[in-house]
Amino acid sequence: MPPHLGVESGGVAGLHEDVRIDWALQLLGGVEGKTVLELGPLEAAHTSMLERAGAAHVTSIEGNAAAFQRCLIVKELLGLCRSRFLLGNFVSYLKENDTVFDLCVASGVLYHMKNPVELIELLSRRVEKLFVWTHFYDEELVGADPRTKKYFAGCWDATHSGFSHRLHAHGYGDALDWKGFCGGGSESSNWMEKPDLLAAFEYFGFKKVGEREEPTHPHGPAIWLALEKA
Repeated sequence: MPPHLGVESGGVAGLHEDVRIDWALQLLGGVEGKTVLELGPLEAAHTSMLERAGAAHVTSIEGNAAAFQRCLIVKELLGLCRSRFLLGNFVSYLKENDTVFDLCVASGVLYHMKNPVELIELLSRRVEKLFVWTHFYDEELVGADPRTKKYFAGCWDATHSGFSHRLHAHGYGDALDWKGFCGGGSESSNWMEKPDLLAAFEYFGFKKVGEREEPTHPHGPAIWLALEKA
């Protein structure tokens, strides 16, 4: 929690001052007076940053009931008044809701998808600008790290809406027994390779504004992407 609250939560991640959000907002023109869709808020830290940056309204969708409850607690502690938290599946929300948002923050969600390209396509219909933080599969980087390599079991070629790509099966393993939340809604997900990931965003109409990479992230190589509709 932010130090000024005087609340000792026992948490270890300083997500209320996350440089990834600052980086994205700088590249994408900020959020002053804009509408934001947030996927997977976890504990509303990024939500609070978006409100502080001037967002007119944040619609934040969390799929885990315990994380959703923590979002509501943080909302009260920080007095967030321009954010609404919803509990449910954001893929279903994007399919059923025709609202278009100025910006979407999708941090830590794409690599939890069974069909990540489906999510990219859905976002291309609903958002003008997009920040993505996600892991990706790299054979050399993953193969060199036994902590990450053990969670992968095979790959195959896939096609979604005419876009061909390769998926790598990722199981959560012992993380499913963790008392916290491993992030996924099922026992496994599918990771994309970086070239396919970038090509998918381009295929569905996004233009890359900025990119950073974390090749040595402890849970697998990761990438930051700031994108806007071409």
